[in-house]
Amino acid sequence: MNILIVNNTPIPATKYGGTERIIWWLGRELNRLGHKITYLVGEGSSCPFGKVLTYDPTKDLDQQVPDNIDVVHFQFQVSGFTKKPYIVTVHNNPGGAQLDLNSVFVSANHADRHGSTVFVHNAIDTADYQKPDLNNKRTHTHFLAKAAWRIKNVKGAIDVATMSGNKLVVLGGTRLNLKMGLRFTPNLNVRFKGMVGDEAKSVVMNSSKALLFPVLWHEPFGIAIIESLYFGCPVFGTPYGSLPELVPAEIGLLSASKSELAAGLKNIDSFNKQYCHQYAADNFNIGKMAATYLELYERVLNGQALNSEQPKLINHDQPKYLPWNN
Repeated sequence: MNILIVNNTPIPATKYGGTERIIWWLGRELNRLGHKITYLVGEGSSCPFGKVLTYDPTKDLDQQVPDNIDVVHFQFQVSGFTKKPYIVTVHNNPGGAQLDLNSVFVSANHADRHGSTVFVHNAIDTADYQKPDLNNKRTHTHFLAKAAWRIKNVKGAIDVATMSGNKLVVLGGTRLNLKMGLRFTPNLNVRFKGMVGDEAKSVVMNSSKALLFPVLWHEPFGIAIIESLYFGCPVFGTPYGSLPELVPAEIGLLSASKSELAAGLKNIDSFNKQYCHQYAADNFNIGKMAATYLELYERVLNGQALNSEQPKLINHDQPKYLPWNN
């Protein structure tokens, strides 16, 4: 099958980049399975296992898609595209927009909130990480997200770590942040690593007790969750969005109360690192994700629409930040 993957940013992602990493891993796995991969992506991209074309946002997409493509996999909403069968993965919370009939969500909760049942869980390609050392001494907790985004709640993670007597390593932020207003974190119990790649993340996670993930929105998926579990780290987060779906009680604790999460961290030894690792390896591997997308490609190639009606957000009455309590 000739598959075109389309996104409006460059690949590969060297540090931060959720969608970019997912489509890189997906394309590499599909290529390994014998499919021909072409990317239509941002300027400056390169790829050793697929052809790369430069996406031009000023041009009609029908003109940019090669004639020999069988199916197109968009990573953003499109309008008026008719040249080839296609699907659209929704990676974010798109608000009140009406979405394409062939939209695919990244968790069951994400789909359900938009009146759909079509989803494919994200996955990681473990080839890009160090091997987990489940016997390694665990010395700290970690936060893994774009810390400048208030919805990711790095302040809450710092509070939970401090209340539980744990050190925290922040992956995805700096002590002084000027991009979204002046923010300075004086707490010396916290180390900031900035934006890091998979190799640097692996080092931190291989010696981490747990991921602190107290998000304040309905998280569509959260790749940080499965990365951390793969390294044997249970997840301590809020019960919003996909988290109850991804984090059963055996591998973490979900609560909107910082004191409850801090108390749970004091009993961190009740979680089994090997179980966390195996759960991630079994359920969120790149082979499983690629196989599910191939099924969806076949459906649209056979002329089926993935949804019976256009998905859209069902409940518009949502606060900007979900509750976070003492």
